[in-house]
Amino acid sequence: MMEFFKSRIFWINLLVAVLLFAGSFAYIYKWLDSYTHHGQTITVPDLTGMTPARVKDFLGGRQLRFEVIDSVYSALKLKGTVVEQSPDAGSKVKENRTIYLTVNAMLPPQVKMPNLVDVSYRQAAAVLQTYGLKVGGLVYKPDMAKNAVLKQVYRGREIKPGAEIPKGAVIDLILGSGLGDTQVEVPELVNLTYEEALSLLKSASLNKGAVIADETVKDTASAVVWKQIPPPSKKNLLNQGESVDLFLTQSKK
Repeated sequence: MMEFFKSRIFWINLLVAVLLFAGSFAYIYKWLDSYTHHGQTITVPDLTGMTPARVKDFLGGRQLRFEVIDSVYSALKLKGTVVEQSPDAGSKVKENRTIYLTVNAMLPPQVKMPNLVDVSYRQAAAVLQTYGLKVGGLVYKPDMAKNAVLKQVYRGREIKPGAEIPKGAVIDLILGSGLGDTQVEVPELVNLTYEEALSLLKSASLNKGAVIADETVKDTASAVVWKQIPPPSKKNLLNQGESVDLFLTQSKK
């Protein structure tokens, strides 16, 4: 037996077996490498802002798949377009990877109108915010309950508690002015953003009047007030519920 292990035939057979094993292993490794696309990745594109139909065409030749898994609603985004994606844009993935999309709904969800009657303006504003609703115009009428909500109005008509309205709807409030007409100082609004100016007007129990935007304004959310009528002054007093006109610009000058 020992003579066989020392023979030339044994060593030739052993060498052939080792070569066959190494060749088979190399072939299997190469096949697995090709099958799993080892080292081959695709950069995930940015799909936000596209409709699902546009995404389908866009990914058609990119060996990627997609699936819409959720929807949200934002008034600041285009309806029916992608607002979130997973994996994120710029990620490296394998071919045929599924990208999961969240789309902005075509219609806002419905919410039930809360009961604001007899609560204070400050409390009413907080409740509206909780429900995803917005405070609109403020109208003051003589009533002993100063700053208490007398009526809640949607699109010019009184709205009852429990009525379904779109999330983000604007609710006007009829408030009590107290035993007499209350006057307030005109606040300084110049150099504030449009949203900041509206918030300050509401806190002063005043309404926005005319809104005049110059040619530089593309988005009122980022515009600033460069002029107001009447101007701010301790001598300029307005009755609660009166309006202030706003002039907007986006010019850095």
